[in-house]
Order: sequence, then structure tokens, then C-alpha cells
Amino acid sequence: MRSTLHGKKILLGVSGGIAAYKAPFLVRALTSEGCEVRCVLTLAARQFVTPMALQAVSHHPVGLDLFDPAYEHQIGHIELARWPDAILLAPATAHLIARIAHGLCDDLLTTLVCATTAPVLVAPAMNAQMWRNLAVVDNVERLRTRLGHHIIEPDAGELACQEVGAGRLPDPPVLLDALAEALTPPEPLLVGRKVVVTAGPTAEAIDPVRFITNHASGKMGYAVAAAAAAAGARVVLVSGPTRLETPRGVHRVDVRSARQMRDAVFAHAVDGDDRADAVVKAAAVADYRPVEAADHKLKKAPGPMTLHLERTDDILAQLCALPEPRRPFLVGFAAETHNVEELALAKIQRKPVDLLVANLVGGPTSAFGADTSAILFVTPDGRVEPFGPAEKSATALEIIRRIARGRT
Repeated sequence: MRSTLHGKKILLGVSGGIAAYKAPFLVRALTSEGCEVRCVLTLAARQFVTPMALQAVSHHPVGLDLFDPAYEHQIGHIELARWPDAILLAPATAHLIARIAHGLCDDLLTTLVCATTAPVLVAPAMNAQMWRNLAVVDNVERLRTRLGHHIIEPDAGELACQEVGAGRLPDPPVLLDALAEALTPPEPLLVGRKVVVTAGPTAEAIDPVRFITNHASGKMGYAVAAAAAAAGARVVLVSGPTRLETPRGVHRVDVRSARQMRDAVFAHAVDGDDRADAVVKAAAVADYRPVEAADHKLKKAPGPMTLHLERTDDILAQLCALPEPRRPFLVGFAAETHNVEELALAKIQRKPVDLLVANLVGGPTSAFGADTSAILFVTPDGRVEPFGPAEKSATALEIIRRIARGRT
């Protein structure tokens, strides 16, 4: 895949983390692959690597300031934003990530990122506690889903601060592979097709304050929706409550309860003339809801409290029961806490979907809320194929490929 890098123009943006010292090595690796490289440094990055070092290995002047007359004369910042085939931000500090996520254009690098139409790859590098900070998590998710930037997950290990955890800048081969993948044209697998994806949890009301839900984050469903849109499909994302940004090119329908999700899925996938070619049921729908939700907040009282529950609509089972030609290609999910393969095989017998994706939830390797997961693909004939561990974006692309094969 690295052959796609030959002749490509890469803009390397370096921000002020200790990993900035690796930038000259990264430039050498890029030029060795046949890339033409230009570098831009933030003010803080100059504390860790000199412009002269990067100019020496890239053979181009280094961009430093937005209003540098000499650099603007050599190549103006708008022209520079149009110049690259891709922008790689490595390392990307928490500060740089925050500024880009919120559209702040207060230096040369952030202005270029805002003005470019080229793919932007972000390689975060920072202290492990900073990487887990909720503000950083939210900003990274916004870059990934709202702005469509490619996130290169940091490596885990001993950091410069002597802590151990995720936050290290990956080595050049990992960054080059990510660049090559981003510069590989997307596969037009689903052009002209309509795909409906469900994502996130549902929330079943107990009273106006309380509800029954689960730990699903929606990341898998959102990744599938983004992959389907990139493959050329018209995508409707039926989403339970999440904190995620809508992927580019996706029509999002927000719901809360299982009943609302069922109605939205049938309205966009089955009923009417504009039916879906495929439905991906990635949502973690509540199996039970209170028989009756109270109109007012229930007050505490002595002794235990009893909730009377009833089954919610089994959306996947209802879709499986549809006759041809109303039935779309169906992808179901099985989230299990144990015996994943055995329970997934039993589920596909009860609900004969075209493809079942099974994964482990609960415990330290839970797929809920994680950016990566290991899954099993289960087919109606009983074949079980492991996939991963991999980022959910990679898993989503594999699901899209299998949908495309199933619809041809």
C-alpha cells in the first residue's frame, strides 16, 4: 500500500510536545518513500525541534508564522493549504487538537488545516492522563466524526514523563501506513444504495427523571454509517442518545425509546417507496421497558421498590420476518458477556440475518465505549470468522464490504 505515497505532497504539521524531536526522522521516512514534504511548526514546537533541522531534511523552507512576509512571498498560506495531497499532524498536542476541533485559526498551522480540502491525519501524543481527559476525548471524537479527520491512535508504553500508558507518538512506519491508507481512493461499494444504521442505546422512561438504559456508546454504529457514506451510499442513522457528532454525509434521526427506534427504522427502511437496500442494527436496544411510566417523579419510600416490566419490540426479529422484496439485507449484532461464539450461533438460528457481528461486552476488553474491538462474523450457514482486534473504523469498512458482496 505504501506505493501510493510515491510522488505525493505531504504537509507535516508539528506542535509543541516532546515527541516533536522525532519530526526530522519522520520527514526522512516520508522522503524515502518518494514524498515531497513541507513542514510547519507551531510556536511551542520550536522549543523541541529547530526549523533549520526540518529545512535540511525536507529541502524546503519551514513555515512558522501566519504573517511572515518572506514565507508568504515563497508560498502564500492559502496556496499552501491547496498544495498538499494530505496533512499529517504529528505530534498533535491536546492544545492543537482543541484549537482545530473548534475552528480556531490563530496561527499558520491551524489556518492551513481549516482552509484545506486535503485529508487531515491527526497523530495525538501527550501524557496518558491528558489522553483520557474527557475534554480531549470529546475533541478527538469531534475531529473524527464531525470534521472527518483521520485519527492515528497513540501507542502505549513508557512516556517521557515516566508514566506508563497510551500517549506515545507511533513510529514512522505506522504513520506512513496510515497516510497510505488515507490516500487510497475509497471503494465505491454502495453507490446508488440506501443503508439504514441504528446506533447507541435506548432509554426507557421510568418517570420524568429516571430511565432504563445500557453502556453502549454508539461508536460502532456511527463508524458503520461513516463507512457506508464513504462507500457512496445514502445513509440514514437512527441514533439513540449519544454524545457523538453526526458523520459527514449522513442523515441522522434522533430517538430515545425502543418503540421510537422501531418506528424510525421501518419508516426509513421498509415502508414507502424509498426502501433500504441494507439495515445494520448496531444499536443496543433495551429488551424491557416499564409497563407504565409515571407522570411525576417517584418518591423514595421505605422498603424495596418493584418495577413491572414488559418486552420491547424486537426490531431485528420483525425485520427478519419481512417477506421479499420488502426485506433488506440485514446485519445484526450480538453483544455477549461470555460464550460469544456459542450464543452468536444460537442467535442467528433464531433471527436469520444475512450477517451477524458478535463481540464481547463487559470487563476490561469490553467493546462498549472502546475505539477498538475484536469481533466474530457469523453467517447463516454457521461459519464463524474472527476479525481484529481492530479500530472500529476498520471493522465498519469490513462490514460494508460484506454488505456489498451480499447485494451483488
